[in-house]
Amino acid sequence: MASLTSTLAIKSLCGAFFRKRPVPLVLPKKAVIDIETVGRLAPTPSGRMHLGNVFCALLAWLSARQAGGKVLLRIEDLDQVRAPRRYAGLLEEDFCWLGISWDEGGSRGGPQGPYYQSERSEIYLQCLQKLEKLTYPCFCSRAELHAAEAPHMSDGRFLYTGRCRGLTAAEIAEKRRQRPPAVRIAVPEETIRFDDLRDGPQQALLTKACGDFVIRRADGVFAYQLATAADDALMGVTQVVRGSDLLGSTFQQRWLQKLLGLPSPRYGHIPLLTAPDGRRLSKRDGDLDLGALRQRGVRPERITGLLGYLAGLLEKPEEASPGALIPLFDWAKIPKQEVALTETHCRFLFG
Repeated sequence: MASLTSTLAIKSLCGAFFRKRPVPLVLPKKAVIDIETVGRLAPTPSGRMHLGNVFCALLAWLSARQAGGKVLLRIEDLDQVRAPRRYAGLLEEDFCWLGISWDEGGSRGGPQGPYYQSERSEIYLQCLQKLEKLTYPCFCSRAELHAAEAPHMSDGRFLYTGRCRGLTAAEIAEKRRQRPPAVRIAVPEETIRFDDLRDGPQQALLTKACGDFVIRRADGVFAYQLATAADDALMGVTQVVRGSDLLGSTFQQRWLQKLLGLPSPRYGHIPLLTAPDGRRLSKRDGDLDLGALRQRGVRPERITGLLGYLAGLLEKPEEASPGALIPLFDWAKIPKQEVALTETHCRFLFG
């Protein structure tokens, strides 16, 4: 009965909206639709890149360049407390040192700017306003969101229980006096499908894959899902290459693009790099970050050559520039499982 009630609530909230065909969003910069492949580098400047970040950036760059396309650089600094501007300059310097170039974006600017998400709030606000019939305020604390009764998924994330979806106007007013709310969007029982560049056909039912999700945080910062969905479309990106840990985000972002009347790029999800002990690489732990590698005198070709080998593009670890890897790139070669860095790989780096 609870499931039926939840389903009816969503249908009531969404019904009028979904009977209408999405109207194209009118924004300062219109989406650029072109047959040319446009890839993107989209780092978060929360610290120096580690090898996992470089692995993703390299494959995104190779995929676009191998298709004869261009690459733009977007700095995903939505949370300026965690991602201060000073790190953005280091990111650009590291990309240049590695030989991973870009055609527009970052401090270089370009026709689809600004390229810093912290400067695109007006665009995200317009998107939020277009979606407002599907949104509701959410007052749940972090502790409540992680409560034991919340249904968890296999990757450790949880589906929102919908506890704030049915609040009355009086209840909302009372809660607003206690704390500012986040903005959450109600999802319908809709299946989203796409063809992954590496893994082929993918599909997920939104109510099972993500549930109602936040598109603006309680502190006013716009959420990753909304900002990235809008930016990829409006900047004319036609190809997004990122880690397999973001596969679930693709369903949410394609759905948002559909609601906003925006085009969706193609997506390719690559395996994650793990440390020798099996942990996921993390900026927080300083795992093999470029600052440390550069201080130890590691050559950039040694890094990109090793990563090319781990991506299945080279038969053995050897020095190779990004440009030398372009003719070798093939999605069929990319491993299907997570890729573990070993002590042997580390000895090659520092050898």
